[in-house]
Amino acid sequence: MNPHTGTKPGTRPKDEAPTLDRTTFGHRLRAARKRFGWTLAQLAERSGVSITTISRAERGQLALGYENFTALGRALEMDMNAMFAGAGVKPAQLDGPVVTRAGKGVVYRGLSIAYEFLGTTAAGKQMSPIVGTVHARRIHGPEDFVRHSGEEFAYVLSGEIEVHFDNGEVVHLARGDSLYFDSRIGHAYVSVSRQLAKIVGMTTAESGHMRSAREAPASGPVGKTLPKPRRPAAVAKKATRGRGA
Repeated sequence: MNPHTGTKPGTRPKDEAPTLDRTTFGHRLRAARKRFGWTLAQLAERSGVSITTISRAERGQLALGYENFTALGRALEMDMNAMFAGAGVKPAQLDGPVVTRAGKGVVYRGLSIAYEFLGTTAAGKQMSPIVGTVHARRIHGPEDFVRHSGEEFAYVLSGEIEVHFDNGEVVHLARGDSLYFDSRIGHAYVSVSRQLAKIVGMTTAESGHMRSAREAPASGPVGKTLPKPRRPAAVAKKATRGRGA
């Protein structure tokens, strides 16, 4: 018996969130790929995630960043939050209220954020809610910027963060501040307070309206088409450099 926690060796305290370790996640990712009968190369081609990254993730040797596991989710035609359901829990379509009790989400430690996924028993959700602990302390390079379809929201519960964008903009957020943005723009979270910051985050898939606005040509007066805005050279250069896992 542990005198500090009151638990037996090898058991988890009742108030500790269940954690999805890299090995278990890797097994689930491999099983999802095998259901399609795909090789690593085929999944890499369909998702845009490198063979090496997928292979290492399947073997439990690498934590995936949000950009990569959402890309894999699209390729595998599945709600990736279902990958984070607790052991023995099979996600089902949303047909009623889904409650996640305090501290009972499923935790996965990514590259810069430890994600506590909420509502994991509901498959096919339009939103992906998380409570995140931002453990990144600085930006190492362009590979730290994440990009994915849809929109993103972040609300700071405690501590302070900086959200860096790949166009050079930096937004500082303290407790109670929030941010909403187009998540196709490269972005990265960093804790700047003494304690690691905690946030509530939400991402959505790209809506039909967003897709139409992105794909439709910009128009001016009748009969004229406005030229597409040019991206700053510095931003374009960053965007062409490799994306991290």
